[in-house]
Amino acid sequence: MTQDEHKEGIKGMANPSRYGIERVAYWLMRLSGLGLLAYFVAHIYETSTILRGQVGWDEFLELTQTTEGHLFLAIVIAMCVFHTVNGIRVMLGHGGVGVGKPARPDYPYDPASQNYRHKIGIYSAIVLAAIAMMYGLAVMFGE
Repeated sequence: MTQDEHKEGIKGMANPSRYGIERVAYWLMRLSGLGLLAYFVAHIYETSTILRGQVGWDEFLELTQTTEGHLFLAIVIAMCVFHTVNGIRVMLGHGGVGVGKPARPDYPYDPASQNYRHKIGIYSAIVLAAIAMMYGLAVMFGE
């Protein structure tokens, strides 16, 4: 790593080309977690509108019955599926499942936890999230 690479700051840290799919999974996990937290807070606010009666509930529910509302909900579905599947992969990795046998670290220091099994898990999480999002869009748009 050269001296200039240290000066990239957050841009360098977020650069997935340097660290591979593991860095993409790292950022998607954090972003989906924050997105789900924001959705959780918004969902609590949404359900509290029922205290205004049937009219208040129907007015707020109309927000989700638009094209933008459907797209937002499809993104929430994708975030939920990715966060769940990738979280299971991370928990299994922390439990030692799929990381291989311990070995002496020799240069170039390939971490055993970043093997093909975990990369398949990351790609599976992305594909399952995309499939779930497409299914959600098909259901919401009535196709």
